[in-house]
Amino acid sequence: MAQLPQHRVGNARRSFFERGTLPVGTVPDAILQSWRRCQRSGLAVDAQPQLEPLPGANLRELRERHERLWHLARAELDGLAAHAASTDSIVLLTDESGWILNAEGNAGFLDRAGRVALMPGVCWSEAAVGTNAIGTAIVEGRAIEVRGGEHFFAPHGILSCAATPIHDPHGQLVGVLDFTGPASVQQMHALGLARLAANRIEHRFFENGMDSCELLRLHHDRALLGTAGEGVLGFRNGRLVAANGVGLRLFGLERGDIGRASYEALFDAPLSRMRDDGMLQDRSGRILHGQLEASAARVARAQAVSVPVPQARPALPLPAAGTVFSAAQEQQLARAGRVLEAGLPVLLQGETGTGKEVAARALHARGSRAGKPFVAVNCAALPEGLIEAELFGYEEGAFTGARRQGSPGLLRQAQGGVLFLDEIGDMPLALQPRLLRVLQDRELSPLGGGKPVKLDFMLVCATHCDLQQAMDEGRFRSDLYYRIADHVMRLPALREEADRTALVQALWAPLAQQRTLSDQALQKLAAYHWPGNLRQLVACLRTLVALSEPTAVIAAECLPEYLLVVPTPAVVPAGDGSLQEMTLEVMRQALAACDGNVSQAAKRLGVNRSTLYRRLKL
Repeated sequence: MAQLPQHRVGNARRSFFERGTLPVGTVPDAILQSWRRCQRSGLAVDAQPQLEPLPGANLRELRERHERLWHLARAELDGLAAHAASTDSIVLLTDESGWILNAEGNAGFLDRAGRVALMPGVCWSEAAVGTNAIGTAIVEGRAIEVRGGEHFFAPHGILSCAATPIHDPHGQLVGVLDFTGPASVQQMHALGLARLAANRIEHRFFENGMDSCELLRLHHDRALLGTAGEGVLGFRNGRLVAANGVGLRLFGLERGDIGRASYEALFDAPLSRMRDDGMLQDRSGRILHGQLEASAARVARAQAVSVPVPQARPALPLPAAGTVFSAAQEQQLARAGRVLEAGLPVLLQGETGTGKEVAARALHARGSRAGKPFVAVNCAALPEGLIEAELFGYEEGAFTGARRQGSPGLLRQAQGGVLFLDEIGDMPLALQPRLLRVLQDRELSPLGGGKPVKLDFMLVCATHCDLQQAMDEGRFRSDLYYRIADHVMRLPALREEADRTALVQALWAPLAQQRTLSDQALQKLAAYHWPGNLRQLVACLRTLVALSEPTAVIAAECLPEYLLVVPTPAVVPAGDGSLQEMTLEVMRQALAACDGNVSQAAKRLGVNRSTLYRRLKL
């Protein structure tokens, strides 16, 4: 959110506090609602807040009560403090009530903040201090920015603050992380950095497992597994009893759903599927990759009797889609493999769900570097503002939130193997020149300095975008395109498959486990146009397996509703025939078939709602 000019904030304050009118649209609604709460609670805007810090002994006792929170947050605080010290700002950690446990950063600004009692041992709840990022984030239950005159009390107008709540695995508020600087300096990334640090702290709550709880670590993007970007869900007796924020957002859940939501409401397949296959299908038909961890209590008991605990299997690509290639595609893969072996990059182009990553993994598995790393990077899923650090790595203290030991970056993780840059068409324009230089020189320098590192990897890129159109519109650099597209392999949409019956049968065979598709069911599956392509079809077949008994004959009435009520003749998209236009047309048709319901259309296509909003400009 852009910072409001302080004269506009001043006008809003006069309108609200002097004339008693609501300056709707002049200040953020969360600020306005906070002002109203403060007035109703009896706070006088012209009063001088009197705040005294706790005596030393009481502060030590307060910190001891929250030792675990401090332990889990320490690495993030150290990283944020290093940056804050150089940007005239400070980072604060509070408990769930707003009592400041720790404040670190720029010594000069710590002194100025101390003049308004922004220091350890002081409670910055909204009830005590009026509108402020810490207290208002607690009341609102979400990340909040409060800048300058948006604070309730005038003396706090010297501050610009961004705070985000920290929750434990059971959804309970345990603290707040706050980034504060002078109001005269616009902190562009403060809120994003605070959120990222809070995500990492919440992720650490699960490091040692959960007692009497089975932990499911998962994401639809395998590259995020093992990072703070993965979803973590804990189940006990079929009930969701623990989760991190990422896990909740994956399923559209709120913190209040912890303890209420059931496993069956979220997933189509039993938990054992994750242990066996490294993947699960949710009720929306999405395939999620990950691993299942036994409860901490169960592991402890097993270790006590010296019974080895089986290790969770790594996430695997879709086996069905990964083993089915037409004769034409086999020829294309062979040609692309020869190009890769010659040290030249390959670009995979196709709609969402056509199996671009499956093809990339097949190229890796069939090549000379099969035993080396395969690193998949979803360029559209990396955290905005930190993409460069995630890709290229960074040295210790390179930026706020940086790990103490730095990070090698995803490009270096692919050393000696294959680097797969998925959705490269969605890479921010500002980052493209640096990637171009790395690909040209095969050498990178981590953020924050450090010795340049020589790189050795085969490069495969993929996109659902029409890169020619993106270049014409100035969204993608032509010099980068010619660096990554020495050879282009196009993956056709499923509706273009001439013999879909044979394809359905080939995909069904490894999944069926003695089940049989009736002739009518097979006809309907083959006739449908599958806007979500292979991903949607494989998800549908897996659902049929999960909902039927072994040796069953799957009748047409067992098929998903959209196969029974939506006309099944193949659709030929209108427009200019380009990949971009075909993709947009399929999205429009799905949206129309769902009566404009974006969530339903996104589920049908197997994409995120944000993708539809962005591509169709809804």
